[in-house]
Amino acid sequence: MNNFAYIGMGSNIEIREDHLLLGLKELDNDKQITVKNVSSIYETVPVGYLEQQDFLNMVVEISTTYTPEQLIKITQKIESKAKRNTPVRWGPRTLDLDILLYNQENIKMEDLTIPHPRMSERSFVIVPLMEINPQLILPHEQKTVSEIYRRLLDKEGVRVWKMNSGVGEYGLFGN
Repeated sequence: MNNFAYIGMGSNIEIREDHLLLGLKELDNDKQITVKNVSSIYETVPVGYLEQQDFLNMVVEISTTYTPEQLIKITQKIESKAKRNTPVRWGPRTLDLDILLYNQENIKMEDLTIPHPRMSERSFVIVPLMEINPQLILPHEQKTVSEIYRRLLDKEGVRVWKMNSGVGEYGLFGN
């Protein structure tokens, strides 16, 4: 596995944790993906469309042999398996998987931009990313995650919902 990527995961349709677990297991069951690290689960208020439940969010570090184009297809397939349907932009969803970073590349294609746009402004991405790799440099800003974390204004709105204990297959989910 020669590429590394960070994937942001979110859910705000019950049972939120089950949707995250499905996404994590689907990533881990793929023979071309190895889950390397998993953040705690954080509860956050919605951004954009506010008339919805709070989200559970986390970040997963993986290594993979997939190209970015292949990886986006895999994440979309996992979202489909979770019956994702989002008729409202930034609206409720069973499962959202976003490729945040892929190696240290800047990629701009029709249906994929890496690093993920607005990730540096989103506490629900930076806080869990800070937990698993604070020294990671974001290639589009040439700043570390910890530098970006320090300048965030709304990080208090991101609360630990379930701490990653480092025990069990994924740490936070147990065996």
